[in-house]
This record gives sequence, structure tokens and C-alpha cells, in this order.
Amino acid sequence: MALVRWGILGTAAIAESLAEGIRLSSNSHLTAIASRDAAKAKAWADRFDVPHAFGSYDELLRSGVVDAVYIPLPNSLHAEWTIRSLEAGLPVLCEKPLTANAAEAREILRARDRTGLPVMEAFMYRYHPMYARVRACLDEGAIGEVIGIHGVFSFFLDDPSSIVASPDLAGGALLDVGCYPVNLSRLVAGCEPVRASAMMRGGAVDNTLIGMLEFPNGLLAQIECSIECFERVRAEITGTRGAIVMESPWNPGNRRAEFILCREGATERIETPGANRFQLEVEDFANAVRTGTAPRWPIEDAVANMAALDALITAARTGTVVAVG
Repeated sequence: MALVRWGILGTAAIAESLAEGIRLSSNSHLTAIASRDAAKAKAWADRFDVPHAFGSYDELLRSGVVDAVYIPLPNSLHAEWTIRSLEAGLPVLCEKPLTANAAEAREILRARDRTGLPVMEAFMYRYHPMYARVRACLDEGAIGEVIGIHGVFSFFLDDPSSIVASPDLAGGALLDVGCYPVNLSRLVAGCEPVRASAMMRGGAVDNTLIGMLEFPNGLLAQIECSIECFERVRAEITGTRGAIVMESPWNPGNRRAEFILCREGATERIETPGANRFQLEVEDFANAVRTGTAPRWPIEDAVANMAALDALITAARTGTVVAVG
């Protein structure tokens, strides 16, 4: 079966990681790059040995040289260019968060329904084989009944002009990095949260946000994210008989990975195979493109994640407990 020809809209740093995933994949080839600056697109194409470079996103969509697109643009542009790509007949892998809010995410869902094309949010971490082992431990009752999860993702943003600091481009800690622990909490819970509460620091955007999600099965999730703290990444799943601690939850490792299983005073480090999570994500989505099947995580999952993010930021801004939905 022919390789899926990929195009990338934009030259953000994360696009380099996706390009490497495409290079390593068994079913894909990076064919085109687009930028609003033609010289930048050409330089990027030369650097990564990409045959086609375009000076506008529309040119790439009209080119006929790609079968699918990846969108690493600022959050505020995700909905527009995902929908335009779908309407141009191209499946879309869109960088997280899918959109700036849940209303935009539902517009993408409707575009998916109109076009019948695959579209997915790029949470690459969940493809890593470490998570299959974590899931197996939970299903086997290794920590008993799951009570809570605490996810942390923070870093110090030293450039105040960054896209991440811009309210007009849908920046802020929650959308940039808090979306990861929100996604993980839903993955662990296996259902959607019903209520959210949160507090935040910040002005134009949320610089730090700490929130809680309540799930109908009783699980409570604490979300901690910041763009004004030193780098911290961690996730802990707690249960009635123990806990699972992931010291590198969002980038488990290409060569090897591990998590800690704590039970009744004993601590065990469980090693799992490593993998390039971008490669696994690319291969899954490309398989959906080639076969016409749904990707592993359909767009409905992304809509639900955006609904939880909406509820958290609303709770932080209003000081109230907010229903999710």
C-alpha cells in the first residue's frame, strides 16, 4: 500500500518532532511544508529534505501533493485551518489543544461529519507503550480502587512575547500544558468529568492554574499547570491499596521507560519498552487515512477534553464550581 504523503502547516518547533515521527514511520512520507513566509518554508524544507515548500497554507491544501496534514499553528488558528483542510479533502492531525474552546471543537466535529474524513487531536504521549502497562496494572487491581490522580506540567516561560503568553492566540498555562493532565485524568477515569473547580494566577492569560475535576465514578483529579514556575512534570494515580507514580508522563522515553508501583510499604520500578511516541501517533493516523477507519482516539474525545478545559478556566475566572459539558 502506498505511503501516506504528509504536509505540515507551519514551522513551529513541535513540527520538527512530528517530522521525525514521519521519518521513522512505516507508512508515511513528509512531502510538503507551508509557511506564510516562503523563504522560511524553503529553508525548513531544505533542512528536513522535504520536496515541496509553499508560501501559504492554502497553496499546500490546493497542491495535490499530500494525502493528510498536520497542524502545529497557534491555538487560535487550529479550528479555522482544521476545517479548511477537511473541506479541501484532507484528513487532519491537529496539535493539542484541538481548539481554543469547546464550541470550536464541535465545529470541527460537524466538519468531520460533513466530509467523512479522519481528524484527530495530537496527544502523542498516550501512544507510548508505558501506558498499556499502566492500564494493565489498574485493570488488575494493583493499587485497588482508583481514588484520585494528580497531574503536573509546568515550565518557566522566559519570553513574554511568546505565543503561549498571548490571549489573542489562545495562550495560557491550561491550554498549553494543563491539557495533558486533563487528558490523562479522563484516560484513567474512563468517563467524563461532571464538575470542575479551579484557582489561577495571571492577568491576560492564566500563568498558573490549579484545578479539580470530579468524575461520576468517584475519581477526583487535581490538575496543576504553570508557565511561570520551574519545570515540573509528574503524574500520580492513587488507589485504596497503592499508587502509580510516573516521573516522566508526557515524554516517557524512546529507548526505555519506567513507572513506580507503590504498595503496602514496598516500591517497585517497572520498566517498559521505549518508543518514539510521535512515530506511533503518525502510524495510527496514517493507517486510518489509508483504510478509511477511525483513528484510535476519535474527534469526540477531543471535544470532551475541550469541554473539561472550558469548565476549568471558567471556574478559575468566576470562583465558582462549574458543570462540565
